[in-house]
Amino acid sequence: MAKTPSKAKSAPEVEKAQAQVSEEKSVISAHVSLAPPDGEETEISIEKKLIALYSLQQIDSQIDKIRIIRGELPLEVEDLEDEIIGLETRVDNYIQDIENLKGQVKEKDLQIKESLSQIKRYEEQQMNVRNNREYDSLSKEIEFQNLEIALAEKRIKEFSHSLNLKNDEIGAAQKTLDELRNDLEIKKSELSDIVNETEKEEQTLLAKSEDYQRFIEERLLTAYKRIRKNARNGLAVVSVERDACGGCFSAIPPQRQLDIRMHKKIIVCEYCGRILVEHGLAARAE
Repeated sequence: MAKTPSKAKSAPEVEKAQAQVSEEKSVISAHVSLAPPDGEETEISIEKKLIALYSLQQIDSQIDKIRIIRGELPLEVEDLEDEIIGLETRVDNYIQDIENLKGQVKEKDLQIKESLSQIKRYEEQQMNVRNNREYDSLSKEIEFQNLEIALAEKRIKEFSHSLNLKNDEIGAAQKTLDELRNDLEIKKSELSDIVNETEKEEQTLLAKSEDYQRFIEERLLTAYKRIRKNARNGLAVVSVERDACGGCFSAIPPQRQLDIRMHKKIIVCEYCGRILVEHGLAARAE
């Protein structure tokens, strides 16, 4: 009697096996060999790395809070400084325009004096003309010079009006500059007080953050920083709270919760991509 051939695996079973392999490849193995500062080999378990990640998150969150306290003050100070520089440049341009206008007024005044001198000379010449043609020619020259004087006076009025406007604009700009400089001093003083109060604490926390980063491999640390950058609240590592992700509050399936409690691999939320840590481990880390 012929032997019955072995039964082939069904398509769903093959797909399930492939999915498991894919998932195993995407996560970090349970133990990874890292080289500490002294050069000795040591193995850091996933549980310890999760604790290091969660602790790093807590420290970075405190740093974020300190920077939030400063709020928009650094940007406000920078904007005020830029606005002051722009207004000072505008005032300098106004001053240059005024100098140019004064030069043009002076030029027209000289032109008027020259025309008056020409008129006086032509009038003297009219006293000694020999015929009407010479007299009429000199009269036309006098008339032309009078027109030049009238035009120059008109230009002087226009330049004087522009000068008054420029001076008014400079006065308004100077007033605005005084207000901006006063606001800048106040903002700088506020920022200085906040920085003095928080700088020492921030530096301490930054040093701690760097210490914890030494216990996390480069690839995992890069992923942590990328998640933090994309997350609105800066949370890359969150604990499981009431069977839900502590970041996006999406429900976590029971089997996935079991995997999280096993500490055998690093698991991320299927919805927001944050790294998940069980509540008990988070409490230990805190």
